[in-house]
Amino acid sequence: MKKSILTLICLIAAIGISQAQLFPTFKVGLKGGLGFSSLRSEGRFLNSDTKTGFQLGAWGRVGIAGFHVQPEAYYASKKVGIQTEDGQNGDATFKSFDVPVLLGTRIGLGPIGARIQAGPVFSFGQNEDISFTKPAEWSNYKKSSTGIIGGIGADISSFTVDLRYEHGLSNLNETGNQKIRMWTIGVGFSFL
Repeated sequence: MKKSILTLICLIAAIGISQAQLFPTFKVGLKGGLGFSSLRSEGRFLNSDTKTGFQLGAWGRVGIAGFHVQPEAYYASKKVGIQTEDGQNGDATFKSFDVPVLLGTRIGLGPIGARIQAGPVFSFGQNEDISFTKPAEWSNYKKSSTGIIGGIGADISSFTVDLRYEHGLSNLNETGNQKIRMWTIGVGFSFL
């Protein structure tokens, strides 16, 4: 019995080690995606409608011994629907330059693999690119925010596909507790 368990553990370890990216890797590429955003205020959604925005940018990945770091830089347009307590409706578009720094691992053989990644994301609002339709005082909104991002992805040769969730950590509004939440699905291509 002990020998069977030891053999099984060794087999699982051998498979895991053989599929990890043990040798140094380096990739650079371009990516684009769709983001599905909502805004939360003090624990509740301002409006249950999810709005669709987009992302366009570049990424790089450096890996060794089964782990990798993947910094990215992209332009993002995050749209949210807003409803005030008195029932007025409006939309907001946050245009930002986002910089996530993801840590992750890749499992697979050769050009085909699956990834899991997580890390911080830093968003910098573009000057006067936060646009709103009524109903609020929008001069109180900050030009930068931080959050955490995590997700899964797949690599097939030079093509990548990602599904991620972004959870805002800092308040977007200086006078209230408003944080952005966003699901994204993206595709990319590595040219290095």
